[in-house]
Amino acid sequence: MAKTILIVDDSASLRQIVAIALKGAGYDVIEGSDGNDGLSKLDGKKVNLIISDVNMPGMDGLTMVTEIKKMPNYKFTPIIMLTTEAGADLKAQGKAAGVKAWVVKPFKPDQMLDAVSKLIVP
Repeated sequence: MAKTILIVDDSASLRQIVAIALKGAGYDVIEGSDGNDGLSKLDGKKVNLIISDVNMPGMDGLTMVTEIKKMPNYKFTPIIMLTTEAGADLKAQGKAAGVKAWVVKPFKPDQMLDAVSKLIVP
């Protein structure tokens, strides 16, 4: 059975690029347009990994990560931040919140898929 990945980004084009790469690698994809929408997609279904942007309107990515880690069904779900932000302070905040990997845009799909494959247990 295919593993499911939730992509949360306010850029529809970026979600599409990530979704194409993930689907091409055999993953099922759910999309959310911001932190609030991303949280609403976590309705009890099994999600094996979450990929999120940091800067989004409404609820930003780090706030969303904090909220996800409070949810019993998802507190151990690995999270990758896919963002233009590369600052050490922000990365440290992400790690403290529970982020497992940080991929900086622009990115190569292979780079992202490599991070995904390391975090999703077969």
